[in-house]
Amino acid sequence: MAETNETKNGNGKKRNPVFIIILVILVVGGGWFGISKYHHSLHHEETDDAQVSTDIVPVIPHVAGYVKEVLVNDNQQVKKGDTLLILDDRDYKIKIEEAEAALATARANLGTAKASTNAAKSNIATSQASIGTIDAQIDAAKVNLWRANQDYDRYANLIKDHSITQQQYEQALAAKQTAEKQLTILEEQKKQASQQTNAVAQQSTATAQQISVANSNIHQRQVDVDAAKLNLSYTIITAQQDGLVSKVNVQPGQFVQAGQALFSIVHSNQVWVVANFKETQLNKMREGQRVIVTADAFPKHEFEAKLTSFSPATGATFALLPPDNATGNFVKVVQRLPVKIEFIDASDSLVKKLRPGLNVSVDVHLDAPVP
Repeated sequence: MAETNETKNGNGKKRNPVFIIILVILVVGGGWFGISKYHHSLHHEETDDAQVSTDIVPVIPHVAGYVKEVLVNDNQQVKKGDTLLILDDRDYKIKIEEAEAALATARANLGTAKASTNAAKSNIATSQASIGTIDAQIDAAKVNLWRANQDYDRYANLIKDHSITQQQYEQALAAKQTAEKQLTILEEQKKQASQQTNAVAQQSTATAQQISVANSNIHQRQVDVDAAKLNLSYTIITAQQDGLVSKVNVQPGQFVQAGQALFSIVHSNQVWVVANFKETQLNKMREGQRVIVTADAFPKHEFEAKLTSFSPATGATFALLPPDNATGNFVKVVQRLPVKIEFIDASDSLVKKLRPGLNVSVDVHLDAPVP
């Protein structure tokens, strides 16, 4: 009877091979899974340490002032050149008027300097003409002196023989002395006229220097006017590119400083992915390879992309406090290198819905370059 029960039990085990079948299925499935994963790892590199990125432009005023009007709201779509903010421009208009008044004064000073120069040139011409007249008079005086000397010499010889009267001799002597004094006077006048001409010439040179200074002053005042107008134009703050406005943290009446970041514009029409791969994954990765991107926001959609560039340094290098392995105990940590991945079809409606900072997973096809 016991033998019969053992026989039945043995026969029962042989008739119920469920455990063996499940074990075989698990072994075969595990082997297939391992082999497929190994084969996949030979041709793919994956990471989920990736985020969507784009250009984010801060809105920064060039000049300080009180906010007069805010023309945008949170998350508003703007175009390049759209007005975002308007600052109170009354102070800057006054500065333009002051600069223009200073420019008018500088131009008036230039006119005065030119008038002085023209007057100096006229005086020089008059002095030179006077010197020419005196030279002609000196020549005539020399002729008169020569004739007086000749008459005096003749009368001096005749007076010795008493051929002429004493009065005639004295007249010849007086004529000689008069001619000599007249020549001396004319030469002194020429000297004075020459000195006056030199003084006028020096004055003209100084006036010419004043003209140069006045021209420089006009240029400086014109620059002040241009700078004042430029600052006035800065009171109207416009968008530098298309995009979406972030949270607007500024209100009318608020005073803003030059260089103060007010809010940002996100250039959402052009997005890309920055994936942080381990340094052990970079061996076979090359620029131009095909990439499949899957966003957590759209898990059922695969985005076609390509690997475009590698960062020049690891993320830790650009950190605010980069690690210093030369101090303390060294612990080797696998570093990650940012890799830029661009979407092939930027016009895809879902690509336009991606926002900076969204998490994505990337799969780089090592043997499939983008055609």
